[in-house]
Amino acid sequence: MQYLDYSAFSKKGLIEQLEYEEFTTKQAKYGADKCGADWYEQAVLKAQQYLEYSSFSRSGLIDQLKYEGFTQDQAVYAADEVFS
Repeated sequence: MQYLDYSAFSKKGLIEQLEYEEFTTKQAKYGADKCGADWYEQAVLKAQQYLEYSSFSRSGLIDQLKYEGFTQDQAVYAADEVFS
């Protein structure tokens, strides 16, 4: 879970990062499945990171989070948390 100590990732984003680091797809998926991450919490952390250096509308933030690989539910949850 070392990557998650430095930046927030979606499950998809973490898999892609691990593949970039030359893990096989199977290894990357296994790592993401077993790392114990709360992907909703990761979505909130990523949303907070975005809002630290840029401004987004609620819908724009949801779209950005989905682009990063978060699910619709995770993106909406994160937007609700940071805009509440």
